[in-house]
Amino acid sequence: MKSKIAQKTGILAQKAPEELAGLGAAGDCPAAQLLNALPHPLLSVAGDGAIRDVNPAAELFFDMSRNSLKKIKFQDLLPFGSPLISAVDMVRQRRAPINEYRVDLGTPKIGVERYVDIHIAPLPNIADGVVIMLQERTIADKMDRQLTHRGAARSLSAMGAMLAHEIKNPLSGIRGAAQLLDTAVNDDDRALCRLICDETDRIVSLVDRMEAFSDGRPVERGPVNIHEIFDHVRRVAQAGFARRIRFVENYDPSLPPVLANRDQLVQVFLNLVKNAAEAIGEDSLDGEIELTTAYKPGVSLRAPGKATPVSLPLEFCVRDNGPGVPEDMMSHLFDPFVTTKASGSGLGLALVAKIVGDHGGVIECESHPRKTLFRVLMPVYSVRVA
Repeated sequence: MKSKIAQKTGILAQKAPEELAGLGAAGDCPAAQLLNALPHPLLSVAGDGAIRDVNPAAELFFDMSRNSLKKIKFQDLLPFGSPLISAVDMVRQRRAPINEYRVDLGTPKIGVERYVDIHIAPLPNIADGVVIMLQERTIADKMDRQLTHRGAARSLSAMGAMLAHEIKNPLSGIRGAAQLLDTAVNDDDRALCRLICDETDRIVSLVDRMEAFSDGRPVERGPVNIHEIFDHVRRVAQAGFARRIRFVENYDPSLPPVLANRDQLVQVFLNLVKNAAEAIGEDSLDGEIELTTAYKPGVSLRAPGKATPVSLPLEFCVRDNGPGVPEDMMSHLFDPFVTTKASGSGLGLALVAKIVGDHGGVIECESHPRKTLFRVLMPVYSVRVA
């Protein structure tokens, strides 16, 4: 027995094939309005592969206007050997709908990795015509990874609290004893005492950094101008670790304020810019870091302590033209103690992920040679009406 949704979908296909074949042509019709309102890309394709029409979501997905899409064959939108082509052929042969899951439609134009679930159905009264709906999985996968980042941060919080309590006190005693010995030994042994003090200080510094994860106190937040944050971070970087690197700024001047803690945002983006500068290296002759801001509605995430999902329309990006992150590290990049630096602790990005997560936001990384992009999505500050 068919579900009510399936029955309604069949009725829609039978009553309004012209709207399915021309999604925008009948914009005043309820059926066309419904299809245009769908957040998922929808395309109607003729038997010869020509794109008859698309909805607005498809224009955004393929980064092309409706008129431009209608001038090309749908095969030209896809990577070579895409399973979507064979799936469309199968629908035409069987005259029955099929689904394909987690298909990569990525191209250099729309993004290297664009995983989607595909739903294809034949169009009635149109020879070999099909309607294709794409349900993007990339965002869903990013949400899953963000939850993993938060879980790792919570584990590190417990570890930081335990280390601070159990290790710092005996370390203080060890250092004090080494300082006393330093006054009563010869020069050769005095070097060993200094080594003990130096290594003890290094361990205390590491524990102090981990202790930041266990701070569960609420943080005061308010409206923050992200462009002021970026300007401050850029000035600090250019005065020190990134003095030989060129900065490019692409800002949306009309961006509303972000709901955040200013000092913590400075910590987040200073860490990301420092990582970018270190990835580029001091010897690079064309090192470049790009800072961008944009307003992109459509992403929401359930934030800690919130009963309903929070919209995350503010996008802040840090891009560098360094060698990129090794592929085998991408899935663990925000985990604690994961680093590509010989002298790194692997806590910087884990702390960044925790701060962003505590703000109810999302951080993601896309990396390829000569293009590594860290993207932070954050909520907008809104004035509460009493």
